[in-house]
Amino acid sequence: MSAAGARPLAAMEVPIATGDGIKWIELTVPSSAPPPPPDSVAATTAAIHQNAASCNVVSGDPPAYLLWRIHENFPNILEVIELFACNEYPETGLHLIFHDVLHPFAFLCKNELAGGDAYSLYALTVSGTVYLLNLKRPFNFLSGSIFPQSELIEFSVQNNALDGKLTAVAATSGCLLLGRQYGSIGCYQLGVLDPSKPGFMYELRDDSGLGRLWNLMSRGKAAGAVQDMVISEVCTRKLLFVLHSDGIVRLWDLVSHARVLNHNLSSSELTGTTPSRLWVGCPNYDASVITLAVLHVSDVEVVAVYNFGINVGEKNILSPEPLLRTILLDKGRLIDLKVSSGKLWILKEDGSLFYELSDYDYKMEHASIYGLQEDFVADQLFQSSEHALDDLVWANTSIFSAMKDQVVQFVSSIFLQRLLQPGIYHSAALRAMLLDQKYLSDFEFQSLSVADIRKEIFTIVNAKVNSAMSSSLVHVWKDFCTHYFRYWCQYSVPYGLFFDTSNNVLGLIRKNSLSLFRSLEGIEKLIYGSSDEFHDLTSYGLVLPTDSDDSELLYEVLRCTSHINHQIGRAASAIFYESLLVPSISSEDVVFHLLKILETGYYPLAGSLPVQVGVDACEKRQSAHRSLRNFSVDMLLSLHALHSRASNWAGVLSVVEKYLEYLKPHRSSQKCELEGNCSINFFLLVQATTQVARVMFETAFDVLLLLGYLINTSGQVSMIQADITRIKAKLIPMAHEIVTQWLVLHFIGTTPTSPTVVDDFSSRLSSLHIGSKAVKRPSDGKLGLSGYTLAFLVDFPSFSEGDAKFLKSFLSSDQLFRSVWKFSSLIVWGVTGNESSITSTPMIELACLLVRHGQYEAAENLFHIIDIYSTKTKISPSSWYADGGLCRRFHLLGFCLIMRVHSEVDGVLKKHKIYEAVSCFFRAASFPEASQSLQTLSSETGFLYSGESESIPLWRLHYYQWAMLIFDQYALSEGACQFALAALEQADEILALKDDNMDDDFLPEPASTIRGRLWANVFKFSLDLKNYRDAYCAIISNPDEDSKYICLRRFIIVLCEHGATKVLCDGKLPFVGMAEKVEQELFWKAELSDIFARPNLYKLLYSFQASRNNWRKAACYIYQYSIRLRNEVSTDDTGKFSAALQERLEGLSAAINALQLVDNASAWIDSKNTDSFSTGQGVPHKRARNVLAEKFALSDDFQSERLLQYIVDIKMLEKEYVLTSAHYLLSRDKDKFNFSGNQKLSHLVDMLIKENFYDMAFTVIFTFWKGSTLNRELEQAFITLTEKCFLGGIVSSPFRSVGTVHNVLLPSPDDVTHIDGRNILSSMINQINGNGHWETLELYLEKYRKIHQRLPVVVAETLLYGDPQIELPFWLVNMFKAGRRSISWGMTGQQPDPATLVRLYIDYGRLAEATNLLLEYLESFATVSAADPIKRKKTSAIWFPYTAIERLWCQLQELCSAGHMTGQCDKLKRLLQGALLNHLKQVKVDSEDALASAVAS
Repeated sequence: MSAAGARPLAAMEVPIATGDGIKWIELTVPSSAPPPPPDSVAATTAAIHQNAASCNVVSGDPPAYLLWRIHENFPNILEVIELFACNEYPETGLHLIFHDVLHPFAFLCKNELAGGDAYSLYALTVSGTVYLLNLKRPFNFLSGSIFPQSELIEFSVQNNALDGKLTAVAATSGCLLLGRQYGSIGCYQLGVLDPSKPGFMYELRDDSGLGRLWNLMSRGKAAGAVQDMVISEVCTRKLLFVLHSDGIVRLWDLVSHARVLNHNLSSSELTGTTPSRLWVGCPNYDASVITLAVLHVSDVEVVAVYNFGINVGEKNILSPEPLLRTILLDKGRLIDLKVSSGKLWILKEDGSLFYELSDYDYKMEHASIYGLQEDFVADQLFQSSEHALDDLVWANTSIFSAMKDQVVQFVSSIFLQRLLQPGIYHSAALRAMLLDQKYLSDFEFQSLSVADIRKEIFTIVNAKVNSAMSSSLVHVWKDFCTHYFRYWCQYSVPYGLFFDTSNNVLGLIRKNSLSLFRSLEGIEKLIYGSSDEFHDLTSYGLVLPTDSDDSELLYEVLRCTSHINHQIGRAASAIFYESLLVPSISSEDVVFHLLKILETGYYPLAGSLPVQVGVDACEKRQSAHRSLRNFSVDMLLSLHALHSRASNWAGVLSVVEKYLEYLKPHRSSQKCELEGNCSINFFLLVQATTQVARVMFETAFDVLLLLGYLINTSGQVSMIQADITRIKAKLIPMAHEIVTQWLVLHFIGTTPTSPTVVDDFSSRLSSLHIGSKAVKRPSDGKLGLSGYTLAFLVDFPSFSEGDAKFLKSFLSSDQLFRSVWKFSSLIVWGVTGNESSITSTPMIELACLLVRHGQYEAAENLFHIIDIYSTKTKISPSSWYADGGLCRRFHLLGFCLIMRVHSEVDGVLKKHKIYEAVSCFFRAASFPEASQSLQTLSSETGFLYSGESESIPLWRLHYYQWAMLIFDQYALSEGACQFALAALEQADEILALKDDNMDDDFLPEPASTIRGRLWANVFKFSLDLKNYRDAYCAIISNPDEDSKYICLRRFIIVLCEHGATKVLCDGKLPFVGMAEKVEQELFWKAELSDIFARPNLYKLLYSFQASRNNWRKAACYIYQYSIRLRNEVSTDDTGKFSAALQERLEGLSAAINALQLVDNASAWIDSKNTDSFSTGQGVPHKRARNVLAEKFALSDDFQSERLLQYIVDIKMLEKEYVLTSAHYLLSRDKDKFNFSGNQKLSHLVDMLIKENFYDMAFTVIFTFWKGSTLNRELEQAFITLTEKCFLGGIVSSPFRSVGTVHNVLLPSPDDVTHIDGRNILSSMINQINGNGHWETLELYLEKYRKIHQRLPVVVAETLLYGDPQIELPFWLVNMFKAGRRSISWGMTGQQPDPATLVRLYIDYGRLAEATNLLLEYLESFATVSAADPIKRKKTSAIWFPYTAIERLWCQLQELCSAGHMTGQCDKLKRLLQGALLNHLKQVKVDSEDALASAVAS
């Protein structure tokens, strides 16, 4: 702001809290009359809608602060909040909803009639309705209800239009005063008398006779409209100050109702202005004056200040004095004004977002400004300067050019840390920002923790970053903060000031928050004061020698730090601050690069210029060069001036050293009595401490940069080596210590707490407080809430007994600043306030406090800050040994790392922190005095050692076991395993000492028990880490046998659960003496597990034995698996049954293969005793023989055979394999097939053939049957196969009429055209299947008729039986004829022969085919050459089927006699008769020829 540069800063706003967390109780105030119409006089009363707020202080013990607000967007709602400075910020408030728009006025006071347990609320609507509400304490109303009518008084004051509009209102307890347009003032004794009683209302006017006479005789005009009224108490008299529009101020005594003063304020300086508002200060009885301030309005606003003399004891109690001063408000509209004894505060708008609060002294000669929260928020978010963004971009480009991967997180952390600071964080503003990006309901937003809010913000910003350059990231963050700041200002509009006269506290009421002002003290005045004030250093508490030159030297030093601060930019301290909190960034590198920037300017890498800012790169570089030249010249002139004034650098450095001493946090001289609370005063104290810490940190940082700059430019300023050494050895470490101290204070005051995560059983159980009374802590339920920082975990420093009463009201500036120094001393120097290092006891105590409240990340960051300081100042670890600080630090840090790993971090960072935690615990245990140092930390970490022995190994054994358990408690097995091994090492060391010179009772329990327990823990942790070899080695190393076998069982269980059982078979585990036990555990678990459990332990046993070449045992286990599958899997579950059959096939195959690797004499399995582990791999003396098994081996009931067979060899396994394969095929294709245990094999074969599994069907036949039984089953199989062809050819063909048989199985085009298109596909499939069945029949008949020659006869007879008119396939008829070459040999012979086919034709009425076949062979015989009569004779000897021909002849005659097919039968008879006659003649001739041949020979 412009005013900031003209006037010094006198005070700063300290925010108390926002109303975001308040739950509003909405109450509707009933009204007896409806609102008047808009065009009535009353409806146009009062002013336009405006924001209004005030705070009424109600005296008491403690005093109550009643805050009320009226928002211009909700003009009919009155907010009421009851505050107590010694209590927490209230969780509830009232929303009083009226039926009409409210006048911007409300007054709250104690209801004396209710005994102080209620408040009286006066309110007025613009329609002229007055309300008096009796608000009973506490505010336990039901939200959404109607305010009780019995606690309400309502009446109208606008009954007569001639009374004029209401223009002003004021109230005091029991009296409401209304000023009107025509100058009249009405008094209503509201709360004292009933509105219907006489005397309830009266008007203030002159009642003396002389006064009335003067009014009658005077021709002057009446008093102007009442503009404003103020009630003030002067000399125990309640006076009403009334400001009229004509500039007259009248004073009325409210007790006597008499006018005390009538004074015209008009003056030449105020010509052309109209008085508008009036403020009255508190009477100053020492100076006998009371100050009035009047706002005059014209083109500009002017505040006129008047003093009235106080005449104690006289009739005229006040006497006017001339106009004191006028203040021109040239910029912005006045919002509020407060007057006190010697002070005048003006709050006005200044620009679009900023506001200005100025104060003036009693004589109005000096003015200063108050730092409002808008300035602070803008400064923290880099909004207050045009170059703040550029500074941050340039600095980041120069410093982190080599760390691109970390820049995003680093820069984001800077902004996030500032956005979430109390005073900057505003939930309403942030929710508005988030709603611009995504929708979040009120419940969703309120449920977000601080960590969730960080993630949401980071996600939004990261989504908008277009490149990995820091400039792009900073631009996005700046844009985000700009929008957030706009919303922050929108939700934090100043409504008005309030002044607590009892304690001289000035406060500011905002739209959604409340804050107080504190004056600057000490170094703040020195920093923010004007340049003229640098010479008055003693008034700031800075003690220097009497020589005035020292003051001049300090002035020049401060000038140098100012040059550095201006040159390095606003972002330098932010970067340095963040580098002290982020472990991955070195703060020393940051300081080094910042000093390089001061020396050489800004030289970013090519291509990394912030193009988003819109500044040309060349112009930016030129500006940097100009800035560097100016800075270098100014610094050299200032440094030479310093050297010249002091004549040497030693004097200058002495002044710097004294200045650094002054920057240290004050050490309290008296012990603090601690008092834990979370009151508003404590919140005020924390905020004020944070503000002071920020200023001190930045100031010390500027001095640190100045010292570094002096070293770098020592040659140019004639600095000798002794001075350089002094700076490095003393001043820089001192500056680092001061920076660290204020950093800790600021970190504690601004870091939000994190909610504790209670997810283990012991923590949840202890939180129930079973058997004990729960002690409520101030932090209960508040951890993780916005605004509840780490500082609230620290106790509030109490005052002395004489000042204890001030804690009950808002702290004044003096009290607040004394509390700030006490609080700072408590954190930095500890409770005692003794001189100590920042790294010692106070910080350990602070870390313990954070750990007790579950703030592990904060404690870790605190240790990181201390670590950085120790590294910079090169503190020797030996300095820690005296009080055990380093030991306790490592112990607490290790515990914090464990808790963070358990609940917060993940991934690579988790593994890193586990290693770091392990290292911390080992380092803590390495200190000789660790056993005494860690005894005080039992409540923080739970480590408790009650042993009386002074043995270090024994203590370490106990400590390592505790560390092992704490790692195990949070499932961090890696660290737990290391400490278990370390404990074993300590146990061995103790045993070695015991053997030398220790008693037997030295250990608390037997050594074997301790070692067994520790090895069991090593096993457990190794198993959790999936280090299976280490786990097994721990098992075999365990000296406790019971524990060893328990671990072995657990080992096998975990291997099965994790699917890592292959480690048992890879040959890497040493099974010395444990193989049989492993085998036994695996088998027991396999028998007790579900058959479909994974991994399959039977297969594991098979692999386990196979890897050891125990093939017979391997076959035994896998066959047992097959038996369980057969017996336990139900056939009803088709899915499981099919899978079980497949598993059985694999198991039987594995068993067969295993037995084939064994000697033939031993290749058998005792299936009844598969759980016997005494069977060796060697050959038994005698193989058991089962007669029943041999008997049933030839039976067709294999199920009965299987029930009686206990000794299973390879042959039996092969049979079962075939049978299982058949069932498996059927299970895949036939869900409804009954796989019962009594299933016949013949039926199984039929089903296989019906389901097209022909090979399997014949495999079953050849496996289970031999001899005649085999022929019978083959015939039955071909009958089934033939019937399938018959059905496929007739039934499944839709393209032919029923009873019609076609050899062509594919449909003709003519047939297809008459078929419905929906059935074409299925019909085609059936046709093809039918064609395939014929081909299959031919294939298998050709294949197996050599084994059983009668199979074609069976097929032909089956076909003719199914359809006597069927046309036999050519290939089948050809099988009977045996080819044309054998026709001449006749028709009889081995089946199938033509004679058999003839008989089949005759049997099934196929007379024509039978006749034709006979004729064919007769003709063939006749064609035989006569030269070979012997051959022809041989044929005739075996050919003639007498019976068949006779039956054929008889059937033909029967048909002729019956008249059926007479012509055809006659024809056949003739043909047959002629052929027979010719044949007989030929036979006769052949016989004669044969005889003749025989005689001739």
